Amino acid sequence: MTDPIADYLTRLRNAMMARHKIVEIPASSVKKDITRILFEKGYVLNYKFEDDPVQGRIKIALKYHPETRVPAIKSIRRVSRPGLRQYRGKDNLPRVLNGLGIAIMSTSQGVMSDKEARQKSIGGEVLCYVY
Repeated sequence: MTDPIADYLTRLRNAMMARHKIVEIPASSVKKDITRILFEKGYVLNYKFEDDPVQGRIKIALKYHPETRVPAIKSIRRVSRPGLRQYRGKDNLPRVLNGLGIAIMSTSQGVMSDKEARQKSIGGEVLCYVY
């Protein structure tokens, strides 16, 4: 697999389109950080890291509107990819839907949202947009 983060996002997207309650994804440290950010920002209901002797798994409980069953994540899109990395400096960090969505970034101080990177005044690689 050449792009595990794209696979992670695709598994989330497919599970939401199929209206699954829980999705299991192979774990890595970047995927765990992205999951933590999605939980903190209210895009997923809950998550659990299961350690495995080989790789480990992430179980994510997806969040839907209680009456209409519309997913909390309307769109999740990969920005930087292995063939074309997208880096942003501290002065031109992306805004997703004028601040209604988030951009998840990989910085020198770890994986964080665009708002946290703006507060810390650091740039980095833009991993994905979520809204």
